[in-house]
Amino acid sequence: MLSPARLALSLNAERPSRTAGVIVAAVSVAAATALIYPLKHIAPVVSLGVVYLLAVVIVATFWGLAFGVTTGILSAAAFNFFHLPPTGRFTLADSRNWVALSAFVVVAAATGLVAELARARAREAELRRQEADLSAELARQLLGAERLQDALPVAAQRLGAALGVASVAIEPREGPAGERTLAFPLESGGARIGTLLLPTGLPASERARVQERIVPSLSSILAAARSRAELQAEVVETAALRRADTVKTALLRAVSHDLRSPLTAIATAGEAIASPAVSPAEHQELAAVIQEEARRLSRLVDNLLDLSRLEAGAAEPHRDSTSVEELIHAALRELAASDGEFSLSIDRELPPVRVDAVQMERAFVNVLENARRHSGGHPVSVRARAIRSLAPAERQQPGPGGGERNAGERSRPGDRVIVRVVDRGPGIPLAQLERVFEPFYRSGSVAGGHRGAGLGLAIARGFAEANAGSLDVESLPGQGATFVFELPLPPDGRGEA
Repeated sequence: MLSPARLALSLNAERPSRTAGVIVAAVSVAAATALIYPLKHIAPVVSLGVVYLLAVVIVATFWGLAFGVTTGILSAAAFNFFHLPPTGRFTLADSRNWVALSAFVVVAAATGLVAELARARAREAELRRQEADLSAELARQLLGAERLQDALPVAAQRLGAALGVASVAIEPREGPAGERTLAFPLESGGARIGTLLLPTGLPASERARVQERIVPSLSSILAAARSRAELQAEVVETAALRRADTVKTALLRAVSHDLRSPLTAIATAGEAIASPAVSPAEHQELAAVIQEEARRLSRLVDNLLDLSRLEAGAAEPHRDSTSVEELIHAALRELAASDGEFSLSIDRELPPVRVDAVQMERAFVNVLENARRHSGGHPVSVRARAIRSLAPAERQQPGPGGGERNAGERSRPGDRVIVRVVDRGPGIPLAQLERVFEPFYRSGSVAGGHRGAGLGLAIARGFAEANAGSLDVESLPGQGATFVFELPLPPDGRGEA
């Protein structure tokens, strides 16, 4: 006889159909009856009743106790009618016939009970497997989501599909029960962390299952998800505090050095200029020092203020139609550029752009000053031109001189103005191309020993992006650096290819 564990592996949770049971019982009894006829020649007929036990065991196993007992009685009747003397009649003259009938019934009852036990265990195991899969799916959704609030409706929908109900909700707070709603409290550590809401039409057995099995599992998962969200928030807050501390430290360094240096120079020159022994030529030289250091100090203070506005998201641009050429010339005047420091190449009919003139002038000032500082005494090239978007057919056309158009221009559709600032300095290593736009980052010493506070490029990119543009850098070590501004043209702007 099969053990319940082995039967559980071979039985389905649900019984086969009754019609199939009747057919199998009739066929198996008929087959056993026919099989006994040839066996009479090798064994006593009384001992051949065990042949019917196979039919009884099969039917009782797969169709239950009632079908097994019925098959046992049918087997005893067939054995008595066809094989036990007097044959052809339902007469149990010998007491051994009653023993055979009793054996059939007992075997049928025992097999049916074992099969029912195995089938019940199979149903329980399948239910447990489904619940485990449901718990794993809920854990994946609630613990893997970036925001717990967004994952709750998805988890509720998955739970509703598992329970076979359409209306399920998981509330992260206490939810009251209504006329059509059942409320199951979700608790962790004695504290209420949420509510599971189900329709009132749920059967009593399903309510008990939800209360005993699903609610504890869901409570544990929800508690873990809440803890994860809190830990993640703490990590983000810690990272923000750490970054703020880094910025504060860098700011203190900038204040202690970059602000003190021009103040020291101004104070020293001011004391010297008051001396009666200073000649007129020295007087003019000291005045020039004061003016230069004052401009340097003013730019540093402006950069600090600009960075604080960008970091706080308060640098809202006030856009208006502006000439890029005028912005570049204004930036050069701000830098007090001398002849030969910058070489300009600007298209004659450069269309205007819609930007905040003050912000973009500051961006150009910072980039131009950085290029001049790193150019090693060579002129800085400033080129500005308009690019128009290319139609699909035009993208395959050769550019001026027979060559293909620039691949970057073909892959970046949209009318725009491009300004390139090219220096002939030592260039920027590949690993530092993006770091140069980080606040307070300094790439190393430059000619003259002057190093900026590391704010100019970060502010320039911030203002370019605030005006719907971009600022990138291209460089190879030893071959200088090229900073590229891209500013979009208005929809009615006309650019030149």
